Amino acid sequence: MRLGFMLTIGLLAAAGTAQAQTKTAITSDQGYAEGFIQSAFGNVTSQSFGLELGYTVMPNLQVFVEGGRTRDVATPAIGAAAAAIAGGLSQTQTGVSYSVKQPVTFGDAGVRYLIDLDNPKFTPYVLAGVGIAQVEQNVRFLVNGTDVTDTIQQFGVTLGSDLSGHFTKALIVLGGGISVPVWRQVVGDLQFRYGRIFAEGQGINMSRAGLGIGIRF
Repeated sequence: MRLGFMLTIGLLAAAGTAQAQTKTAITSDQGYAEGFIQSAFGNVTSQSFGLELGYTVMPNLQVFVEGGRTRDVATPAIGAAAAAIAGGLSQTQTGVSYSVKQPVTFGDAGVRYLIDLDNPKFTPYVLAGVGIAQVEQNVRFLVNGTDVTDTIQQFGVTLGSDLSGHFTKALIVLGGGISVPVWRQVVGDLQFRYGRIFAEGQGINMSRAGLGIGIRF
């Protein structure tokens, strides 16, 4: 979270020094559509991918929507709960193991401010948005290599909502990046996003850094 705020504040400061400029590298009649692939990190390291759309509503200001999926944001809490169940099974069974994942499907919308450096080669920006995230609880238990998750009741164990099902919570996104022309209307987007999912008990951090490729129209 600290890294996300530092990046946002730094880019906003750069925007303040550029207010005297009158020309923006992305004109007011342009929108964009891009796909992105990112490295996701926070509690664990995984991958994230999705699609972002935006449109300029006034000079230097765009609105955007994005949607995507992050493969895993597993928290220490779900790992500890799964380990406790596996420890209990080990009292009566041999070869007990488990795996834990928390994939996230997310969508958000917000505003993107273009930092005018009067340089057609690149355009820095900062953004902020709000949305929702659906977090899946993918915990699996194995006994001697056999997945017994769906029949774990036979061992006298019942999985609670902390280890099964899914939940949907609010999400905030802060970030920034640099848009770089590649060829004609094709642009590259070097980007960072800090996300916070407001899960019960303890929030989930979902930071993402990577590359977007898209078109301007």
